[in-house]
Amino acid sequence: MKHMQTKYQFLIQQYKNNIYSYSLYMLKNHTDAEDVTQEVFIKIWENLGRFNILAAKAWIFRSTHNLCIDYLRRRNLNYKYEYSIDENYEELLVDDKIESNPHAKTHIKMMTSKVKEAIERLPDKLKSVFVLYEIQGLKYREIGKALEMPINTVKVYLLRARQKLQEELKDYGTQEVL
Repeated sequence: MKHMQTKYQFLIQQYKNNIYSYSLYMLKNHTDAEDVTQEVFIKIWENLGRFNILAAKAWIFRSTHNLCIDYLRRRNLNYKYEYSIDENYEELLVDDKIESNPHAKTHIKMMTSKVKEAIERLPDKLKSVFVLYEIQGLKYREIGKALEMPINTVKVYLLRARQKLQEELKDYGTQEVL
């Protein structure tokens, strides 16, 4: 029993932020994201002996994704996934040089907003793959398992998502930053 608790605590510590942030990307609602996160914790506990710890990441994201789909169905959104980029995304772009430059800081805020909007306009399947790969950091194989699709499909969807974002943001990228 002690071993199971240790394994459970490890998995929760390792993935709790990823579970919550992915749920938030999918549901755009803090309360629902917290509920999904708690439900995933329960599923992890109930199935702890049924999955390989080495394959836990894909299993956890598949469970999280499926629960989010259930929540979306209950909301009658016809599978319309809504994502918003984590506020930390903006922090990743800001360094000390930019932090002290109001023009650059404003530009970063506007750029972040444009990127968020462009990601939200991606078709659902492209958006899911893009968020899991670029924001959650999953590998192709893990995304394939989580979304139950072939690895080649994951690669194609990611490529298409990047192309759509590049096309939509191409004019914005040529503007002066500093």
